[in-house]
Amino acid sequence: MTSEVSKMPSSPSILIVGTGALACWFAGRFAAAGSAVTMLGTWPEGMAALREKGVTLVDSRGKAQSYPVRVVADPQDCPNLELALVLVKAWQTERAARQLRVCLPSQGQVLSLQNGLGNLQLLAEFIAGERVHQGITTVGGTLVAPGRVRSGGEGTISLANIPQLVSFARLFEQAGFAVEKTNNIEALIWGKLAVNAAINPLTAILGVPNGALLIQPESRKLMAGAAAEVAAVAAALRIWLPFEDVGAAVAAVAQRTAGNHSSMLQDMQRGAPTEIEAINGAVVRVGRQAGVPTPVNETLSMLVKALVATKNQK
Repeated sequence: MTSEVSKMPSSPSILIVGTGALACWFAGRFAAAGSAVTMLGTWPEGMAALREKGVTLVDSRGKAQSYPVRVVADPQDCPNLELALVLVKAWQTERAARQLRVCLPSQGQVLSLQNGLGNLQLLAEFIAGERVHQGITTVGGTLVAPGRVRSGGEGTISLANIPQLVSFARLFEQAGFAVEKTNNIEALIWGKLAVNAAINPLTAILGVPNGALLIQPESRKLMAGAAAEVAAVAAALRIWLPFEDVGAAVAAVAQRTAGNHSSMLQDMQRGAPTEIEAINGAVVRVGRQAGVPTPVNETLSMLVKALVATKNQK
C-alpha cells in the first residue's frame, strides 16, 4: 500500500462537524480538490490522528493518500466559515447545534447529511430555520482507523434546488461528487429512511454485511416489512417515496452494497451508541402520531436496544 501527503489546500473553505467515517471521507475529498477544511470534533483519538497525519483516504485498490486539515475542539477556535456540513451521529446533533450557534456567522448556512429524522428540527432550535438544510447522500465509507477511511463506493448527493445550497453544490461538484438537485427533498429523505430502517438494524442484530440479508427468506421478509411500514407512515403524511416498490428498492440497495457493513453494525462492533432512535424509533413515533401501526420497526428497535444493553453489561 502506498501513502502520499498532499500540500496544504487553498480556499474555498468549509467547516465539517464530526470526525467519523463520512466526515473524514468528505473532508479528504474536499481537501484534495483544493478546499480549506476545518473539522470540529470531540473524539480524542480521531482528532489526534487527524492532526498528526491528516485525513487518509483509501481507495478500492488499497492506495492511500493523506490530506492536511485543520482540527479544532472548541467552536470558538473555528475560523469565520459560512458553510458548515454536519456529519455527526443523530444522538450528537444537539451538541453540534450548540457548537454551531457559537461559531457560525450570522449569514452562515448549515447542511446536514445525517441519517434519520429529527436532526433538521433540532438544529433549527439553535440556528435560524432558514439557514438549516437537509440533504441526502448515498456515499459510503468505513473508518478503518482514526482519521483513516476506506471508500464504500461512489454515490450521489441530493440537495434541495434552492439558492442557499448553490455554494454547497459547487463544493461537492468540485470534489468529484455527483450532485442531484430536487424540488422534493422530503420524498428522498423518507426514501433513504426506508432503506436505513430496513437494512441497518437487521445487519446490526445479525452481525452481517448488507448482502447477507438477501440470503435468508426471513431476513428478506423483515426488510420488506420494515420498509413497507415507512412507506405507509410517509403516505399518511402525504409524502410519496421516490420508488414504486419499496421492498424491491431496499433489496436492490442491499445487493449493490453487499460487502458493506452498515453504519449501525459498525457502531455496534465499536461499542458506540447507535442511531436506532432516529431511524426505526422515529418511524414508530411518527407512525403512532399518524395512526399507522409499525410493529416490525418497533420490534427491530427493541431488539437493537436490548442487544446494546446486553453488550454493555458484559
